[in-house]
Amino acid sequence: MSLNCSSWQDNSLFVKRFAFAKFSDVTEQSFLLFTLILLMFLASLTGNALIALAIWTNPVLHTPMYFFLANLSLLEIGYTCSVIPKMLQSLVSEARGISREGCATQMFFFTLFAISECCLLAAMAFDRYMAICSPLHYATRMSRGVCAHLAVVSWTVGCMVGLGQTNYIFSLDFCGPCEIDHFFCDLPPILALACGDTSHNEAAVFVVAILCISSPFLLIIASYGRILAAVLVMPSPEGRRKALSTCSSHLLVVTLFYGSGSVTYLRPKASHSPGMDKLLALFYTVVTSMLNPIIYSLRNKEVKEALRRTLGKRKILNHG
Repeated sequence: MSLNCSSWQDNSLFVKRFAFAKFSDVTEQSFLLFTLILLMFLASLTGNALIALAIWTNPVLHTPMYFFLANLSLLEIGYTCSVIPKMLQSLVSEARGISREGCATQMFFFTLFAISECCLLAAMAFDRYMAICSPLHYATRMSRGVCAHLAVVSWTVGCMVGLGQTNYIFSLDFCGPCEIDHFFCDLPPILALACGDTSHNEAAVFVVAILCISSPFLLIIASYGRILAAVLVMPSPEGRRKALSTCSSHLLVVTLFYGSGSVTYLRPKASHSPGMDKLLALFYTVVTSMLNPIIYSLRNKEVKEALRRTLGKRKILNHG
């Protein structure tokens, strides 16, 4: 049911404030969902923060692979913090409103972190490709400067796309209804509320999805195709096992992230449904962010050892 927007519009009848749709009219269901999402949110924040801290404080992990992993953890923290707190508030409160400026800010940061992560995952795949397929040149071709450059490019692309898409969408007029049939200011549900022709904006979203989701994903698949070919001819079974273990963690994260993102932004408009869009968004904003630190820490002995050392130091400091 749409909300009455009369008090949220100025004399020109353009919407200046939005409201997120309710998840459920049943209080018990909303509270259960609130508890579940809060626990996943806290697990995601804790896990990603611990991984970033362990990497920065343990010199043995100051390598390209872990440098990118630390950046990924920081992106995941920003990614979830841009969406989940407001969603949690909407689940347990009637204060489900958000200003036009607040919605634009949320869209910008969500897009920034999401696009940056797409680029960073491609950089991580390139790093694994260089380490396995060109080990003799790895130290020079993946120097600290090169890694920093790739990280900066990832964040910069995310920032540029976020600014461009947010400005383009919020240059439109919104005449009502004011209810966003979603739990955050994602691009498609906001476009659905705009007045007039939005075909150019929809085309821009699709082009960005092709360039920033499909293209990096294809690069990752190509990299892993070459990696698999190189691993299969390795003479050492231990070398094959270690290479496959390291790469499988990254490939699992890539599949979860790009899979849900591709289904959301590359599906034809006619096949979109609010229920499915919300479910997919919950998956790529909450579930994947929670699973990433679990996947990387459980499948990586060096990360587990670094976490033990980091937590051990904190216990000693607390007792001291």
